Amino acid sequence: MGRLLEELDYRATPMGPISLRRRWVSAIDADVYEVLLGDEHLMSSLFTVGETQLSTLGLEWARGEALRVLIGGLGLGYTARAALSDPRVREVEVVDVQEAVIDWQRQGLTPMGRTLADDPRCRLTQADFFARFDGADGDWDVILLDIDHSPSRWLAPLHADFYGEASLRRMRACLVDGGVFGLWSDDPPDPDFMARLKAVFSEVDAPQVAFANPLTGEPSHCTIYRGRK
Repeated sequence: MGRLLEELDYRATPMGPISLRRRWVSAIDADVYEVLLGDEHLMSSLFTVGETQLSTLGLEWARGEALRVLIGGLGLGYTARAALSDPRVREVEVVDVQEAVIDWQRQGLTPMGRTLADDPRCRLTQADFFARFDGADGDWDVILLDIDHSPSRWLAPLHADFYGEASLRRMRACLVDGGVFGLWSDDPPDPDFMARLKAVFSEVDAPQVAFANPLTGEPSHCTIYRGRK
């Protein structure tokens, strides 16, 4: 058994203190890595199926080869690692507003060590993902987002605008024809958000992903929204 709780890093940020910790979980008899913003849990290595499926399902709709993938939200890196595992992917850029989260990858503090930092196809960028699409066109094949808890539960109130139809259209302009937008959500499919996606994209769905929860003994679920240009 490892230490019951070890804080690997702790930093003050404009959004509140962010920390990376390693905690022994008796239900699985193993250490679990967690990212917290204040008292709010952002990411845990105990539950990574949703993050992985965000890439898998997003890339499932993508066409062609030498794909360029833009990811909003680094977390512990599972979405990016899943994208890089697809042989069609040429380039992945991960944008995160928190410098600490990027440093943890570069310092090898997360469960995957320096896997992302050492991959020449992967670029880690410290910036505001939501400001990325202000008046800019692009040529991304896939844009994936895992920052807020859901389209209606945000880490910061300023994020709310992104989930409106106007902002979604600006983001769509940064996709190639046939490009795919994918979004992770901790909540069931939201009919209002689905209606906005349908107004912006030609093809839309929202599969729910089930995964084992050893803490409850019951399956848990998340939603992956997808839209194709």
